[in-house]
Amino acid sequence: MLEEGYAAVTFRAVAAKAGVTPSLVQYYFRTLDGIFLAAIRRYTERNIRHLTEALAVPPGQRPRILWDYSRTEAASALTTEFMALGNHRESVRAEIAEATERVRKLQLDALSQGADGLRFLDRKLTPGGLLLLITGIPKYLALEEGIGVRTAHQELVDAFEEFLGPVPATVGKGKSARPRRDRPGGRLQTR
Repeated sequence: MLEEGYAAVTFRAVAAKAGVTPSLVQYYFRTLDGIFLAAIRRYTERNIRHLTEALAVPPGQRPRILWDYSRTEAASALTTEFMALGNHRESVRAEIAEATERVRKLQLDALSQGADGLRFLDRKLTPGGLLLLITGIPKYLALEEGIGVRTAHQELVDAFEEFLGPVPATVGKGKSARPRRDRPGGRLQTR
């Protein structure tokens, strides 16, 4: 999928990559959707494990962890392919929605714990609202960058990072919030 897009995924192509026969792939996955669903589930479980570990920091550091994770995830080639696939296959779209809700719950729970200590949260900007800003801005920027639009992106990133405040000294040490990159420069590029 990463090399040629989801349209190039066939039983024969999967079998060749795995070094098995196409009939063996079809034995375990009756349909191509079955292959895609298994890939999405595996990707989701890996990201949930990784994000759970990355969020094991003091509550004040979690917005930065989520911002870094969201910027990386929005620029992920595999995420882009899954989203494109979901536009054409209903079962895949439903799986992506379920996986997104699971990740969103994990993120919201982490952000809500200790939210009283976050200086910028008040009655108008709730943990849920902040989470949608943290996760939505990178997706929007990635969509625009996908068609070559970059105007004012860096200004927005700089302003939002200023809004989040300085990077705590412990963020970036040890386990990174970034999932394993699936392409060079897997982080959202600006400018």
